[in-house]
Amino acid sequence: MGVQGFQDYIEKHCPSAVVPVELQKLARGSLVGGGRQRPPHTPLRLLVDADNCLHRLYGGFYTDWVSGGQWNHMLGYLAALAKACFGGNIELFVFFNGALEKARLHEWVKRQGNERQTAQQIVSHVQNKGTPPPKVWFLPPVCMAHCIRLALIRFHVKVAQSIEDHHQEVIGFCRENGFHGLVAYDSDYALCNIPYYFSAHALKLSRNGKSLTTSQYLMHEVAKQLDLNPNRFPIFAALLGNHILPDEDLASFHWSLLGPEHPLASLKVRAHQLVLPPCDVVIKAVADYVRNIQDTSDLDAIAKDVFQHSQSRTDDKVIRFKRAIGYYSATSKPMAFHPPHYLARPNPFGMPGIVPPYVPPQMLNIPQTSLQAKPVAPQVPSPGAPGQGPHPYSLAEPALTLDTSGKNLTEQNYSNIPHEGKHTPLYERSSPINPAPSGSPNHVDSAYFPGSSTSSSSDNDEGGGGAANHISGNKIGWEKTGSHSEPQARGDPGDQTKAEGSSTASSGSQLAEGKGSQIGTVQPIPCLLSMPTRNHMDITTPPLPPVAPEVLRVAEHRHKKGLMYPYIFHVLTKGEIKIAVSIEDEASKDLPPAALLYRPVRQYVYGVLFSLAESRKKTERLAFRKNRLPPEFSPVIIKEWAAYKGKSPQTPELVEALAFREWTCPNLKRLWLGKAVEDKNRRMRAFLACMRSDTPAMLNPASVPTHLTVLCCVLRYMVQWPGARILRRQELDAFLAQALSPKLYEPDQLQELKIITSVLTSQF
Repeated sequence: MGVQGFQDYIEKHCPSAVVPVELQKLARGSLVGGGRQRPPHTPLRLLVDADNCLHRLYGGFYTDWVSGGQWNHMLGYLAALAKACFGGNIELFVFFNGALEKARLHEWVKRQGNERQTAQQIVSHVQNKGTPPPKVWFLPPVCMAHCIRLALIRFHVKVAQSIEDHHQEVIGFCRENGFHGLVAYDSDYALCNIPYYFSAHALKLSRNGKSLTTSQYLMHEVAKQLDLNPNRFPIFAALLGNHILPDEDLASFHWSLLGPEHPLASLKVRAHQLVLPPCDVVIKAVADYVRNIQDTSDLDAIAKDVFQHSQSRTDDKVIRFKRAIGYYSATSKPMAFHPPHYLARPNPFGMPGIVPPYVPPQMLNIPQTSLQAKPVAPQVPSPGAPGQGPHPYSLAEPALTLDTSGKNLTEQNYSNIPHEGKHTPLYERSSPINPAPSGSPNHVDSAYFPGSSTSSSSDNDEGGGGAANHISGNKIGWEKTGSHSEPQARGDPGDQTKAEGSSTASSGSQLAEGKGSQIGTVQPIPCLLSMPTRNHMDITTPPLPPVAPEVLRVAEHRHKKGLMYPYIFHVLTKGEIKIAVSIEDEASKDLPPAALLYRPVRQYVYGVLFSLAESRKKTERLAFRKNRLPPEFSPVIIKEWAAYKGKSPQTPELVEALAFREWTCPNLKRLWLGKAVEDKNRRMRAFLACMRSDTPAMLNPASVPTHLTVLCCVLRYMVQWPGARILRRQELDAFLAQALSPKLYEPDQLQELKIITSVLTSQF
């Protein structure tokens, strides 16, 4: 779990930090207790991370999300949501995950394995009981994010799409554009300095469409319950385990914090497998450890203490530990600037807020009577204040440099909190981990506003050049250049990073005091089985053909604006894609996996994107003019990461791009940017050719209604599939009937239909 379990920890162990709110009341400037202020002149601006909110945008846990009718229900729900926000003075901006994120590939691999098991549970439930599966098994249908994005655009809701690092881009976009809050559900956001953080999982629209509610996370209350200064959250996040430094690499450190006498010590080794402590126990132990660090600026001393029992790749772990701190420091730093029409005012809890100057700071705050907040004088930071530079938040910053100037001044603000109410972990009974004295600089009051800026950043794996095969059409070296997540040689499993097999641990916590002096005695613990921390193996591929700069500019623009499916930009710039798990019956021996079923379509799309037909035709003409034999064309290889029956997501499949045999497709620049009538016809023909439906009848409205062209192309493609029979006659009739019958347009009617399990053989 690592840092990803921190969000669940807040929900389960910090109930006072989760407060229900009604967004319309906040937008109206209402106060707790029924008081009302003058309505604000500007709307409540909320940024929504769609990656955490798909099931809510889909229809709020719609009961029938497997057996049909989802599209109409989703459109109705999103229309009601857009209407409620417009009428309630709320402006939503939905940010979709469009980044390939090779740095988080090992997390994706784990998630695909879990989702594949869920998909089989769903299929088994539908086949055996003929009813929709439980809501807890919700698995996003394929392309659901793309459909939601198109629907939101239709209802005039602004959307955007990340391009490199989703979390950093969401945080940067939220800060740079003066949003009042972020609606998400991710530990990375909980650990960053977001003014107001709302729950995406609790987002709910009432049946009458008049009330939009969610929960607000009071992170200063979380920090107080952990008894941890928020300035130390970057170190805290780095030591929990994350996408840069996985928790497998920290297993020995986490067990050493518990000590050999902890009740869970017997779980360290079970059946020669690496066992990690429970997430909530790790969070408390790491918080205690970070609280007692004397000098947070001496990262070398901290790393030396953390990895003192490491038996392999210690230097690499230290480097990634610093990179992780740099990553979370960049997301936790104060806002670099504020839009001119907003002022930053601390609310009664000292939390930074971006509120209109004519609206009282209580507008976006839910006061808690149980908290004794100290009054904070409203101050507007000057442009020259430390950490409040005039430049906007940038994702490309210098390497790791932790600014510790003013550390003592900042931490003095957290020294006057009573120690009552602090949770005492179970392992403190037999561990030398003791609570810090009341004057500890880590005690936190309700003023959750780190005054000092720990401004730092680290490049992710994508930005290092190891993942991208070419940029802006320029051919670069395709050898891996030190990327820790990818092997140097094709198919060499020896280059995978391995978790250590630690054989020693300290009795209790080894605290980094001063330059890393240790306390406690060292006693041996059972050895943990070494296992890969990056449970995937990348493969090096040849460089991609150059792409016209105009095409890349158009692709990047459409990608960022959410106007284009993210696979397109990934193929053009990275040469690889990630295919999510689909709900399909793996027990069936007749049906091919969906990833294989539509692979020929993708191969032709790759050929269109890289203009294979025209480039090869030009090369052949040139060789003919010079009386030379046509050269052998090097294949264009795309890496497809996928998980399906018989295929693990741990390694990519190398798929070759194909060109049409029937006709020479124009280059991508002409297809995209051509404005002539014949260019439009070529675009349509390219689509039909990819779907193996390039016949005149497909464009005849008398034969195929125009609005059903895509559906008919997909059905025709499935019927023509060589080998196994994909669609039976009754299944084909069911698709066509649902598309044409006006009686089946209402989701309520579809809800009442009974699934006939005896003929349930098609792909979901």
